[in-house]
Amino acid sequence: MDEAWIRRFAAAERTLVVTGAGVSLASGIPTFRGADPGAVWEENVVARGTWAYFLAHPLESWLWYLGRFRALRGAEPNPAHRALAEWERLQGAFLLVTQNVDGLHRAAGSEALVEVHGRADRVRCTAKGCQHAGPRGSLPRPDEALRRLERERCFDALPECPACGGLLRPHLLWFDERYDGHRDYRIDEVMRAAKRADAVLFAGTSFAVGLTELVLDAGLRRGAFMASIDPNAASPHRRVEPIAEPAEEALPELVAGLRARR
Repeated sequence: MDEAWIRRFAAAERTLVVTGAGVSLASGIPTFRGADPGAVWEENVVARGTWAYFLAHPLESWLWYLGRFRALRGAEPNPAHRALAEWERLQGAFLLVTQNVDGLHRAAGSEALVEVHGRADRVRCTAKGCQHAGPRGSLPRPDEALRRLERERCFDALPECPACGGLLRPHLLWFDERYDGHRDYRIDEVMRAAKRADAVLFAGTSFAVGLTELVLDAGLRRGAFMASIDPNAASPHRRVEPIAEPAEEALPELVAGLRARR
């Protein structure tokens, strides 16, 4: 890794890191896009991952997500997750924003963390006014009820809210929903950090969702140093330095360099 990049991150007073699916690839979780042979983009994620699709096809939607949740079982944090947790301890003004819903950053010990697309281990009610519905409510994922749904695969087995009997949904941000649709996404906090950051690192993201565009624009306006970890050296802008390594290699190397400068 270029020593100049390490120096720029070491000199930053405020750092923002944005991670995507590529960070969890080494943990055995397939990505949605990119060169990963296990990518599930061909299953038309944009069409299935919407509130409109869930309303029209709740059973099919839930069964599809059960398949996604199965892919998370047994996954453990990899060196990229652990390096980011250490980086947080090395630098006071640090925020990690992940587009991933797998919980691996939490498992690695990250605390200055925003899970901006939601959490796979939680659900929420779809009934308006319910305490477990948006824009504030959520519940732990009812795995016993979901095992029943996986066995029976019928409408009668769809998970119901324990408070009101309404239909439960995954606690995830869908493609036709807004970042301000639930307080757990903490988009205001993310944008405050983006506008104040001296250094921004993107890791394992394809820059295909709205969040990365928002953060990139804020970084450009701020004049922040920006870099992107991507094994294919993808960069969305000439002012974003491409780091052509897998996240599980680049992040430990970067954090080791930061540690050595303390």
